[in-house]
Amino acid sequence: MARRSGFESFLKAAARASATAERERQRAVRNQLTQARQLERHARMARNQQIRDMREADKLAKREYLEDRIAETSDLNSELSDQVEELGGILAHTLAVNDKINFNGLRRTETFGAFKPLADTIPGEAPAKRTVAAPSGLSKFFPGSKRKYQENLAQAEQDFNAALVKFESQEHAKRERLAALKQNYEERKKQYEAEQQGRNAEVDAFEASYMSKDVDAVVAYSEMVLARSEYPAEGFPQKYKVAYNAQSSELVVEYDLPEPSVVPRVAEYKYVKSKDEIETKARKPTEIKQIYQDVVASIALRTIHELMEADQADAAVLVTFTGVVDTTDPATGRPIRVPVISVRAPKADFTSIRLDKVDKAACLKNLGAKVSARPDELQAVKPLVEFNMVDPRFIDQGEALSGLESRPNLMDMTPSEFEVLVANLFGKMGLDSKLTRASRDGGVDAVAFDTRPVLGGKVVIQAKRYKNTVGVEAVRDLYGTMMNEGANKGILVTTSSYGADAYNFSKDKPVELIDGGGLLFLLREHAGVAARIAV
Repeated sequence: MARRSGFESFLKAAARASATAERERQRAVRNQLTQARQLERHARMARNQQIRDMREADKLAKREYLEDRIAETSDLNSELSDQVEELGGILAHTLAVNDKINFNGLRRTETFGAFKPLADTIPGEAPAKRTVAAPSGLSKFFPGSKRKYQENLAQAEQDFNAALVKFESQEHAKRERLAALKQNYEERKKQYEAEQQGRNAEVDAFEASYMSKDVDAVVAYSEMVLARSEYPAEGFPQKYKVAYNAQSSELVVEYDLPEPSVVPRVAEYKYVKSKDEIETKARKPTEIKQIYQDVVASIALRTIHELMEADQADAAVLVTFTGVVDTTDPATGRPIRVPVISVRAPKADFTSIRLDKVDKAACLKNLGAKVSARPDELQAVKPLVEFNMVDPRFIDQGEALSGLESRPNLMDMTPSEFEVLVANLFGKMGLDSKLTRASRDGGVDAVAFDTRPVLGGKVVIQAKRYKNTVGVEAVRDLYGTMMNEGANKGILVTTSSYGADAYNFSKDKPVELIDGGGLLFLLREHAGVAARIAV
């Protein structure tokens, strides 16, 4: 029994050990599974976090991209708004500027800079002789001390002499270089002062000529005024021609206007998220027309204002502005110049206008301006003055061609012949004209009838072959005759020009004034006559 009992104890111990081992094995397996699950979970969590990070990054990138596109659209709209605002502020911009040319500002007043020697030409400090101490005390009793002292003294003298020779050579070179620099400086100073005096003399002569109303000086001064005028850079050619009629004190400007394309065709930019595109909204044709008309009117009023404000010599009693568009004819592909506005302004009237308050269209209408109804479509108007007939430079060029073509001089005609010419001209223009007898014309040289219904009627015409400016009295006489005759319109034709008072008197009356340039234009266009006016 004792043996069995011991055996049973052994079996129980073995079973417990086996069970313990099995539990440990299972625990190890469970631990491995747990670790595997943990690793898998951690890996899954890392993957999910990476996905979340990528999604967040992608979401952030998309949000940033969307913000960039919206900002880009906003920038485009801001630029568009600035362009339109700049176009609308063309006239207002010049009102804050003093347009007078400051003649003192044209003169050169700066003095030539003082001479400054270079560092390598400044005199140096002369070398000093090295001091040799004589033997003293017990040292003077040493053998050879006196001889050594004499040798050192001689060497010091030799070194000093050598250094002095070198120093004097260097100083001599410095003095020569300094003298050359001073000579060069004096030559440059002399040249600068001569150029300064020459420039200032030219300015003095220019100012004197301008103040005496010399034609070339007035033209040059006016061109300087226009050249200084600041416009938007894009689309504004800022090209012009200026002429001056001294007899009538009239300044004539032919100014190149921007093309209608200067008005942005886009009204608004809009970002469409679904297409990822920035789309444009077209500006309405009526708005384009309105903006362009405002630009044309602004340039005309601005140019007249600048020239009148700058007129220190009081040379321009009248300013006539014609704005042309230099472009290409879409029908032929050929270059064309289309006048779209022409206005004549007497200084006495214009300077009293509050340009900061006016309606531009109403102001031009009050000035009697000829304005194209559709400048955006380049519909032309007839210029009040034919520029080529005013500028003496162009007349000179025409004279050079006199041998190639017959250009009759209207001033060679008698007054009667000139009256016949004018009557024939209006006949060519479609009026039924009748020349009156000189003995009882009552101031009327021709009576014409416009046979058109409603718009037609009786027209009285007076022709004056004059050399000098036609005054307001002649216009008053014509108006009185027109009223006596019961005419619908009066036309005064001259070979010269009109004064400011004449234009001012006629602007609100059915009276048309045709000056020499206008007469030559009508003869060329309607009668095919290439005439000239030479006093």
